[in-house]
Amino acid sequence: MKIKAAVLREVNKPYSIEELELAPPQEREVLVKYAYTGYCHSDLSIQQGGIIEGLPKVAGHECAGVVEAVGPGVTKAKVGDHVVCTWMVPCGECYTCREGLGNVCMGNFETFAAGTMLDGTTRLTDKDGKPVLHNSFVSGFSSYSVVPEDGVIPVRKDFPLEYAALMACCIPTGWGTVTNIAQVKPGDSVAIWGLGGVGLNILRAAKMRQANPIIAVDIEPDREEIAREFGATHFVCNADKDPVPIIKSLTRDGADVIFEAIGDPGAIVQAWWALATAGKLVIAGVMRHDAAAVLPLQLLPFHQKSILGGLYGSISTHNDIPKLVDLAMTGEMKLDKLVAGKFKVEGINEIAERMAKRQLTGRWVCEWD
Repeated sequence: MKIKAAVLREVNKPYSIEELELAPPQEREVLVKYAYTGYCHSDLSIQQGGIIEGLPKVAGHECAGVVEAVGPGVTKAKVGDHVVCTWMVPCGECYTCREGLGNVCMGNFETFAAGTMLDGTTRLTDKDGKPVLHNSFVSGFSSYSVVPEDGVIPVRKDFPLEYAALMACCIPTGWGTVTNIAQVKPGDSVAIWGLGGVGLNILRAAKMRQANPIIAVDIEPDREEIAREFGATHFVCNADKDPVPIIKSLTRDGADVIFEAIGDPGAIVQAWWALATAGKLVIAGVMRHDAAAVLPLQLLPFHQKSILGGLYGSISTHNDIPKLVDLAMTGEMKLDKLVAGKFKVEGINEIAERMAKRQLTGRWVCEWD
């Protein structure tokens, strides 16, 4: 079938909006008609070459839609289901999966990185009949896509699909980073560097875990309003202020838990110096492959500090995403504030440019119909 898609053919070049041919779903695969796709900072990092991946590929990994057809052997989704499409599909058999860490599945990592489906092939070809790669199994910036069965999570139909798209990445990443990885406790002092989609969900989750104080740090001063809305007790613009002494003055000489949600080397260094004795620095942001954060670590053992990486919030996709959907239905997540705007796929290059200039607040989603 013919589909419309945003294709990235070269790094540091605009996306091209193309008509592609999408092959039908094969065994244990599902055809999804997308309704909404979020533009994530990782999408920008791939476009800018900060994350190296094979090209050309259909961009996007934060998406939700409706099942249009299923391939042979599919038992976990049916036509008409509203589904969240997850960008990590655990194999269930490798050593990480058996340890309950399907978010860092090593069994399917090779195909994930290669930009293919689980059988090592692609379902996409361009007008010249040449193969086009998938992004993270889901290829979110396409009107339709074929997704592995284990990469679709059916969700309740009264949950808006524009919010369901964000359940594919920024919401579970933020909430899982707080609850599963950092295990924030009531009364913990918390600081968050970077208030994009992931950072705002970290902030909201920390608020609902009754952390106090909650200090939001961002280079853009106009993000203070949304930071306060999501639960920050304090806001520091680190474009013109050093947040380290401010955080130390607001806490017991440093925050108990600090989250870095942008992947910036300077932010990581600042966060390290603002960390309390026996504190945890949790890095959810993805740094450029050619960047490095220079940290003086002599005091790491003396102060018993921890530096933790976090991917996808260490969630179990099929268990945790439906629970987060139910929580979101209460209104406590403030998803109406998180979705800041919508765009059509033809406007994706403008959205990418505005994100690169730090002109976006909240999450912007592509609306397909």
